[in-house]
Amino acid sequence: MTYSKITGLGYYVPDTVVTNDDLTQYMETSDAWIQERTGIKERRYFTYGKDTNASMATAASRMALERAGVDAKAVDLIVYATITPDYFFPGSGFLMQRELGLNGIGVIDIRDQCSGFVYALSIADQFIRTGMYKTILVVGSEIQSTWIDKSTKGRGVAVIFGDGAGAAVVQATDDPEHRILSTHLHADGRYAEDLYVKEPGSSRPDRSATKEMVDEGGFDVVMNGNAVFKHAVVRFTEVIQEALQANGYTKEDISLLVPHQANIRISEYVRQQLNLPDNKIVNNIQRYGNTTAASIPIALSEAWEQGRVRPGDLVCLAAFGSGFTWASALIKW
Repeated sequence: MTYSKITGLGYYVPDTVVTNDDLTQYMETSDAWIQERTGIKERRYFTYGKDTNASMATAASRMALERAGVDAKAVDLIVYATITPDYFFPGSGFLMQRELGLNGIGVIDIRDQCSGFVYALSIADQFIRTGMYKTILVVGSEIQSTWIDKSTKGRGVAVIFGDGAGAAVVQATDDPEHRILSTHLHADGRYAEDLYVKEPGSSRPDRSATKEMVDEGGFDVVMNGNAVFKHAVVRFTEVIQEALQANGYTKEDISLLVPHQANIRISEYVRQQLNLPDNKIVNNIQRYGNTTAASIPIALSEAWEQGRVRPGDLVCLAAFGSGFTWASALIKW
């Protein structure tokens, strides 16, 4: 049988470091207030004129390809997750394809918010298992610093988000032991408005409504923080246990859990529910904030660099985000 495995990881974070103290220039807040609620100490903001969503993804992809020892020309497909594309359309995956010189191969752009990378990984896994493709680039990239409201009014959201990109090279293998074991995808649209950005939407009278969209705050993030937290801690644990049970493992078998970096309080709650020691969970939200679709590949790449991911390890990826969406992937490294 044909399976899939991750053979290379890469990431890119912008040069500009924005500390919690830096944010006090724009809003009424403090380092203590932000750390207490999110665990975040700093995040990265893109440099206008240097970074784009696609260029960051390209840099992350080149690193992943180099680490995998794979020439870019071997890539058969790109699966690209983002909620902050460079253009309304086409998606940034096409721009990255152009930068990598991969004209002609397929590009799939997906919008599954914070679960985007796991969704994208699942798509890649299915295509490889069917034998349709052998080498796929899976990417998550976000520039969020330009649309967040950095005033006191928007601080509940603004302090959370950062910019960055991560990528993985996923390739075919016939090794039944070291591979992506399974992926698990879920969603519940009943809660769509508990975490969403309304504009620019198409269900409007005509383009003359654009000014009203801005004036009425349609481009702002609307978040029901309590609802998000309550659902997240339940769904995270459920989807991790689902992946373990599907493959005959228990939580004690986990070598490393790489959750979406949403909030340190959520990650800590999940860690406690699973009774995992601190060294079995990856948290880098302190330095990068929430980079949405990019957070898991950035965290996984750093963990691999630090020697925390070794051959034979059982690695679990898990995410929860707007939609609501939640997903997991279980990997035998």
